[in-house]
Formats: sequence, structure tokens, C-alpha cells
Amino acid sequence: MSSALSSLALRSHGDGLHASINKEFMMKIQTLITALVLAASGAAFAQTTTATPRLDQRQANQEKRIEQGVASGQLNKREALRLEKREAKLEADKQTVKADGIVTVQERKQLNREASRDSKAVYRQKHDRQVAGVK
Repeated sequence: MSSALSSLALRSHGDGLHASINKEFMMKIQTLITALVLAASGAAFAQTTTATPRLDQRQANQEKRIEQGVASGQLNKREALRLEKREAKLEADKQTVKADGIVTVQERKQLNREASRDSKAVYRQKHDRQVAGVK
């Protein structure tokens, strides 16, 4: 493709100055095309990856919040178990989504919605009037 364009550019301008300018132009065009192809393939790869680093971090934060709530007495044993069960379901859903090797944008959104609901549940349970029994 580029050799055909180069020969066309050289044929249209017989003089050496124009040929060198056209070669530079053709090199810039080739570089631009290569960059666009690489960018497009990178974007396609990013959309089809199974990595979920943001969700993983959210889950780790949730676990810490639950542990902190138990330690401070804001969560009783029953509340903590219920929240842990929700977190386990989110993890199972994440593994199910990853099983086919592709986590789509729609699946990511669904997992994030589930994580948001779980986060709200942790907040509600930590800030209700129930407290763990003091021993």
C-alpha cells in the first residue's frame, strides 16, 4: 500500500525536492496509520479483559469496613454474617462473569451496581441502632 502511494507521489513530481517532501509526508502518514491501528487494538483489548482491579479494591475496602464495624461494635454477629454473605455472592458473580474469559462493559456495570448496593448495606447496618453485645 505505502509503496504504491510512494511511487504515485514520485511520478507526480519529477523533481528531487518534491520527492523528498513526499517521502516525509508518506512516512508521517504511515506512522499515523500505525498509531491508529495500535490504539484501536489496545482499546479493543481493554474492553475484553477479565481484570477487575477497581472491583477487587472495592471488595477489599468492604471487607475492611465490615471488620472495623465488628471490632467497634457497630455490627453485631448476625449483621456481619449477612454482609459477608452478600460479599461472597458478589465474588461468586464476579467469578461467573470471568469464566468465559471476557468481562463485558455491561457485566462490569452490573458487578459495580451490586458492589454499590452492598456498600450501602454496610453503611446502613453500621449506622443503625443495633450494637454488638458487650462481653
